[in-house]
Amino acid sequence: MNALVQEQARLVTRPDSGPCPVIETKRLTLRPHRLTDAPAIAESLADFKVARMLMRVPTPFHRQDALDWLNRQAARPDWALAITSGDDVHIGCIGIELLRGEWHVGYWLNRFYWGRGIMSEGVYAAVERFFRRMPEATLHSGVFADNPASLKVQEKLGFKITGCSEVFARARNAMVAHIETRLTAEDLKRPN
Repeated sequence: MNALVQEQARLVTRPDSGPCPVIETKRLTLRPHRLTDAPAIAESLADFKVARMLMRVPTPFHRQDALDWLNRQAARPDWALAITSGDDVHIGCIGIELLRGEWHVGYWLNRFYWGRGIMSEGVYAAVERFFRRMPEATLHSGVFADNPASLKVQEKLGFKITGCSEVFARARNAMVAHIETRLTAEDLKRPN
């Protein structure tokens, strides 16, 4: 009976990635979010060119939406890392969360920082740290089919395409083709 109780406890126990870390890279600091990040988050996600590439972000997106999201994140054990530049300006987000029993990574970046390799650098740092804590985990992700820049980030890091589906994009209020990907610690590559 004791073995059965232990097995049930193992199945119910949530895998623990530990507290959200602070990660330094050559150009960035990835850190837990603060309530003071709300204006920068609202400004970034109010830009439809950013919001249209995200599944769960509504449009329009306001400061109160950012505050509501930040308050929900504070109560969750998942990682919601603010991407900040050297002067602690919030320019994006990398999230690693447990959804339906699988680990998922997602990210976004303020449009004015696109095309500089920032997302590849940040996602690599977050994923590498995550795999140090959870080496047996598999990370799932994906991109909208009309977002080749995000797919390029994932391919540089070693993500493998696993399928295609359609998902609802709140900002677009429509179903959108979604390329599904996954990554293991063994497949992770440092971007050039």
